[in-house]
Amino acid sequence: MDALNVNIYLYLVFLSENFMKNLKIATRNSTLALWQANHVKSLLLAEYKDLKCEIIPFITRGDRDKISSLKFMGGKGAFVKELEMALIERRADIAVHSMKDVPAVLPDELEIASITARQNPCDALISNKHGHLSEMPDGAKIGSSSMRRLRQIGLLYPKLTFSDIRGNIETRLKKLDSGKYDAIVLAVAGVERLGLGARIRQIISEDECVPASGQGAIGIEIRKDFDEIKQLVAPINDKDTFNCVSAERRVALELDASCDLPIGIFASVSGDNFSLQVFISDGDGEKIIRESVSGSYKNISEITKQFIVTLRKRGIKEILLQKSD
Repeated sequence: MDALNVNIYLYLVFLSENFMKNLKIATRNSTLALWQANHVKSLLLAEYKDLKCEIIPFITRGDRDKISSLKFMGGKGAFVKELEMALIERRADIAVHSMKDVPAVLPDELEIASITARQNPCDALISNKHGHLSEMPDGAKIGSSSMRRLRQIGLLYPKLTFSDIRGNIETRLKKLDSGKYDAIVLAVAGVERLGLGARIRQIISEDECVPASGQGAIGIEIRKDFDEIKQLVAPINDKDTFNCVSAERRVALELDASCDLPIGIFASVSGDNFSLQVFISDGDGEKIIRESVSGSYKNISEITKQFIVTLRKRGIKEILLQKSD
């Protein structure tokens, strides 16, 4: 071990033994969110065996109100605002999020410090009757609250019908099992994290249904001025995941991606190759843009920048202006 790595190691030991005796982890109160917080806790404990962690659950507005449309509750921010306030007010040291729930614009005081290794980013079909979307009869009802899923699946299977569904994974599965829906669509990662992977009948590929920005990734948000915490969570950051999700969020910022419009953004790395794809539609599905790009991973920043230029040329501003009307 060279001198630099020795110094880094000693600094991290200092943090775990002398600074952070009780790391306060903010999370939503759902079963999935608590799983994710405990996952981050276990990763940190693997790095710092003497670290003490306290998980602090919060009930967000999005959790409390299971009736109103998310776009009337501030979009994605409905699931993170309470956690972010806990960080800003120093009632928590880190907040653990599903990155797909994190708005592209963060409060000035905060930043995403680490993102753990991404799990399957795709969407999953859950059904007690059908094994594949192509097997579903005309008029079959699919439960989904996602405009992104509705529009992309609807384009592939126009004779299916869609009905809004709210609630956590367990609640949605109960509604499916009660017979209210023929199928529901959920994120693969969330279903698998809860040990319910056996209920997945079809994994819908990212080419069929471009995932939401950050889907399948768990992020750690901190205060920008807390350098010690930034160093503490650095070892559990997955570089490829962080870079891909950052690229997705850069595009999302350009698109003002929220829950208002059907928008999918997905980046991936395979060896030295970086790929980025986008799906965006207006509310009526009259104007649709699909675009993809690939290139050398080392040029990820420039590829993303030029991709945004391409999207502008394809007319994304027209779609975004329609949203604001």
